[in-house]
Amino acid sequence: MTRVAVAMLAGILALGTAGTRPAASQSNAPQPARSAKCATPEHRQFDYWVGDWDTYDVNNRDSVVARNRVDLILGECVLREVYEGTNGLVGQSFTVYDADRKVWHQSWVTNRGQLLLLEGRMEGESMVLSGPDRAPDGTPRRIRGIWRRVEGGVRETAEISGNGGKTWKPLFDLVFRPHAP
Repeated sequence: MTRVAVAMLAGILALGTAGTRPAASQSNAPQPARSAKCATPEHRQFDYWVGDWDTYDVNNRDSVVARNRVDLILGECVLREVYEGTNGLVGQSFTVYDADRKVWHQSWVTNRGQLLLLEGRMEGESMVLSGPDRAPDGTPRRIRGIWRRVEGGVRETAEISGNGGKTWKPLFDLVFRPHAP
């Protein structure tokens, strides 16, 4: 992604996050109808992640670690995620199917200055996105996120690799369950 594209994305994110209302209510304006360009089966592959979720660590399913809202925006061409962790981490991602390249792309940003760019595709029943990252000490590494449907929700597993993807180590393992009001 070019610096210009990153700057444009940052500007769009700044405009889109100016309010403090939840994603589902940020605008009273009617959403445009589904774009015909985004009505293909490939564009709908990740729709199972859309929802208002309570997020749990797989190892502690009794305690919510975040609220996660995922909705379809921009003519149902883009999945927008708003993640609000109980530890103060707030992030947003924008995920889109790039039909020209036949690849899914996700841009993730946080209130801690993090930017993560991931790309990938459906592999069987799982959405698998990966990209470059840096360890806290600055060492280059790769990160991979895997989302799959599970009974009653969605599971996201993240892994890191310090050897170019030859081997992977767990980073986190989350389960999204419908939000309980």
